[in-house]
Amino acid sequence: MRTDSPTPEQDRLSSAGAGAANVGQAFKRALVSQCHPTMLFAVLLPFLIALVGAFLLLWLFWTPLTDWLRAEVSHWDVVNRVDEWLVAVGLFSLKIYLIPVIAAAILLPVSGILGLAIAAVFVMPLVLRHVGQREYASVSRQGKFSTAVSVWNAVWVSVAFAVGWTLTLPLWLVPPMAVVLSIFWWAFAFSRMMRVDAIVEHASPAERKLILERNNGGFWTIGLICSLLNLLPPAWIILPVFSALVYAHYGLEALKRLRQDRVIDA
Repeated sequence: MRTDSPTPEQDRLSSAGAGAANVGQAFKRALVSQCHPTMLFAVLLPFLIALVGAFLLLWLFWTPLTDWLRAEVSHWDVVNRVDEWLVAVGLFSLKIYLIPVIAAAILLPVSGILGLAIAAVFVMPLVLRHVGQREYASVSRQGKFSTAVSVWNAVWVSVAFAVGWTLTLPLWLVPPMAVVLSIFWWAFAFSRMMRVDAIVEHASPAERKLILERNNGGFWTIGLICSLLNLLPPAWIILPVFSALVYAHYGLEALKRLRQDRVIDA
């Protein structure tokens, strides 16, 4: 009896369906893991770090940053004309509100990325021990130089996020871009920060490279969902740890499947 082999298009659709299912499974497992007392306690560390970081950044840089912004905004003809018109009709001065908003838009995300970096470097090992012992005991640890890789990844992602966020702030003047850019940069931060730390302790360098290549779409999908949740301020408290749980489940499951496939091939 002859059976037709699947077409490339069918393979792509099947892979996309499997990827969506794996992402959904990772979120479900992360919700269950997040309710454990250990993970509820772990929420406090990155949140407190981000909170303290925000206060320090505002205390140290608010005045020099707003003074610099005030000097720069004074050279923007469009802002000056709009400000003069608003004052002339008796409404308000645009500069009074615009400068604090821009300063907050620069400093607060920096504290947020600091909290995410803390979660990636210090909380992720707790997350991996928690989920690894319970659901991925069969996945052995074969990672090398995991701490160095994790720290380097957190540093370059944090710097890229801070620089990219600041350089694209002028585009926020185009109404849709404020939301679009916020979602993009946080999706970048979640995806690039967490996907490496989720597998760095368990996967060998060769396995890590394969997983990141084959599951790039899934990692970005998780980052996009987390960035959408990040638009809701109450989610800021749990997102660093919850995103770590989602990436841990997704990454370790991908590593588990990779090793099973190799055994079958052998």
